[in-house]
Amino acid sequence: MMITHLDRVRPHVLGLFRIVIGLLFTCHGIASLFGTLGRAPEPAGAWPGWYAAVVQLAGGVLVALGIGTRTAAFLGSGSMAFAYFDVHQRAALLPIENGGEAAVLFCWTLLLLVFTGPGTLSAARLLPGRRASDERPEHHLGVPV
Repeated sequence: MMITHLDRVRPHVLGLFRIVIGLLFTCHGIASLFGTLGRAPEPAGAWPGWYAAVVQLAGGVLVALGIGTRTAAFLGSGSMAFAYFDVHQRAALLPIENGGEAAVLFCWTLLLLVFTGPGTLSAARLLPGRRASDERPEHHLGVPV
């Protein structure tokens, strides 16, 4: 049955999803902190841009590695919600009008990781004293994973 196969590979796809989102979030932090990838650097200590870039860099690396995924994703999601409502929504209501699509997408994808955990391929599983299930919920939408 197709659903059974999809349920079996869900943790692996979730792990790949987490890695991609973490790497993209890291790229935003690197671009803003160091003025690379077509961006000008944020002045050190400038509120809120420089602090957001630090959260993006550190949080993105942690999410990509799967270390402290839920906490890093929660902080990253909150920083993107703040960015949207404090910076982007001043220009216009909708993300397509105010350039806030990335902030909204990162906010919601990181929030999803808060609730799902890291999936497989997590470096946290290599840390001493950690079990494979430490960050993985036992059930997902009523279906054992």
